[in-house]
Amino acid sequence: MTVHAHKNDNTSLRGRVSAEEWQVRVDLAACYRLCHHAGITDRINTHISARVPGDADHFLLNPLGLLFDEVTASNLLKIDMDGNKVGESAHEVNRAGYVIHSAVLIARADVNCALHHHSAAGIAVSSLKEGLLPMSQQAQQFYNRIGYHDYEGIALEEEERERLGANLGQHSAMLLRNHGVLTAADSVAAAYLLMDSLEAACKAQLLAQAAGGEIHLPPHDVSEYTAKQFEQPNEWRYKIEWDAQLRMLDRLGIEYAV
Repeated sequence: MTVHAHKNDNTSLRGRVSAEEWQVRVDLAACYRLCHHAGITDRINTHISARVPGDADHFLLNPLGLLFDEVTASNLLKIDMDGNKVGESAHEVNRAGYVIHSAVLIARADVNCALHHHSAAGIAVSSLKEGLLPMSQQAQQFYNRIGYHDYEGIALEEEERERLGANLGQHSAMLLRNHGVLTAADSVAAAYLLMDSLEAACKAQLLAQAAGGEIHLPPHDVSEYTAKQFEQPNEWRYKIEWDAQLRMLDRLGIEYAV
């Protein structure tokens, strides 16, 4: 991914971190702004993380108290897997964010970004006994490829981390029952685009169920085939779709890379 330059870049922080870390900071800040633009927020109560490149034991997270549209590349917190801040910041660590995201990053060395949200559609589908139905093309990519984690209360206890990681397994998405949605991927772009597809799948399912008619589901072999199609290498598609999202932020004048 290419850094989208902005006139107010924070050169002091940018000069103190590696170029690779700065790029991830820019992408992560952009992800927060995209979620805000899409209305996928819950005040200050959800979070997106990204592993620091070349440093598997540290990750970036939104500071406690900031809305998604206040997050920038510079004010993201760097924390360790024990929830301690690394470096100076006037902000505190979001405890629930630390518990959920460290759980994913500890369990999955292949994951570099985790995105968790509380959208109304995500909460609703997570609360349905049947969970996500493979009734739309967006949902097909998650066919037999989504985890479920039972609700244990607000995720503040470290003891829950092992169960969160185990329930995610090798999936790229998980429904946290009665709570929300999580996606996990090797890049910020992939985690965001997976979330966008999952959100669309949840909304479509709820609309179909509200209509009251019998829902037609593709046969198993078609759903499995489609899921495998989605699993084909698609970094090129993530790049062109992510770059399109960044261009939209730039057109709106949103300064996330500062």
